[in-house]
Amino acid sequence: MKSSYEHALAPEWVSMSKVFSALGDEQRQRILLLFERGERLNISQIVEASPLSRSAISHHLRVLHESGVLRSEKVGKEVFFWIDAAFLKQTLGDVLAFIQENH
Repeated sequence: MKSSYEHALAPEWVSMSKVFSALGDEQRQRILLLFERGERLNISQIVEASPLSRSAISHHLRVLHESGVLRSEKVGKEVFFWIDAAFLKQTLGDVLAFIQENH
């Protein structure tokens, strides 16, 4: 066992923590499963496919966006979201690299 619990988290672990928190919610997982490869969806499309309210979907999208899991772009009055696959691959790769190096 390492001698101290109080080490500061490395920067990549801070973003990793946000990703795992965002992905830890079943409703957010369901939202992510709506996206097909390379697809961009707006909130209306997501609300239409979900039993959740628009405000609940908006909250979940905000959490996913702030964690880096989703990216977004405003086009006219609509905001389109998509999964940032490169970011997720990097984040999950960091986890795997840590495990391989340390265990």
